[in-house]
Amino acid sequence: MKFVGAHVSASGGVFNAPINAAAIGAKAFALFTKNQRQWNAKELETKVIDRWFEELEKSKIEVKHILPHDSYLINLGHPEAEAREKSLNSFIDEIKRCEILGLDRLNFHPGSHLRKITEEECLDAIAQSLNYAIDATNGVKMVIENTAGQGSNLGYKFEHLAYIIDKIEDKSRIGVCIDTCHMFTAGYDIRTREAYDKTWQEFDSIVGRNYLLGMHINDSKPDLGAKVDRHDSLGVGKIGWDAFGFIMNDDRMNDIPLILETIDETIWAEEIKALYNLVK
Repeated sequence: MKFVGAHVSASGGVFNAPINAAAIGAKAFALFTKNQRQWNAKELETKVIDRWFEELEKSKIEVKHILPHDSYLINLGHPEAEAREKSLNSFIDEIKRCEILGLDRLNFHPGSHLRKITEEECLDAIAQSLNYAIDATNGVKMVIENTAGQGSNLGYKFEHLAYIIDKIEDKSRIGVCIDTCHMFTAGYDIRTREAYDKTWQEFDSIVGRNYLLGMHINDSKPDLGAKVDRHDSLGVGKIGWDAFGFIMNDDRMNDIPLILETIDETIWAEEIKALYNLVK
């Protein structure tokens, strides 16, 4: 069974996320547990935490179908030690916020070398940061999101994801989120049955499908291989509906959060229904 939702607002308190998810008919959702564009955040208050659990129970959405996202400021592969440590401390704080909210995974962008160190040095730094974060926290799985390859961002090749995972000491705490727009603009085609199967076979052999813990379901404004990160509404962009039909009928995507980050939130409810209508 598929569990589709969207990255909903938690403005006014994290408890608003399950309320907003339920309002669009979502069976899954993503959220930021703090302001994603600020380093610091006040601690979660007891009344906010209590309300979170109340609204989550009302929504009937299970924890395993929630995919929180960390701050955009964090760069676990930063070439400068001081900046990397700042990112790591912020990342650990986000994991602990997930622990408090009873969440079992945290989605993050791997990191950027900023053209100051090699790709391998950056990937090593990311893995080292993750091992440290795993040791400092409990239970929450760290879910690496593939990137479009824009700028100096790493994670756009399946080999990057596999390299990081290989260096993680406790592999029960690591996973992957595949963003369809990022996948496509990084050069992995999913538009035809043949291309879709080829791409996922490549993922399975290089990374391993057992690590897939979530997906971001987005169409793409840029063309295949453009290495530009610009999402589009489903069926409007360069990927098209067929690929999303393949996903919705692929049993390997069962029971994980499938999260819309498409550009028009006013039609998320329609997009969710449209995706379910693709199930044969």
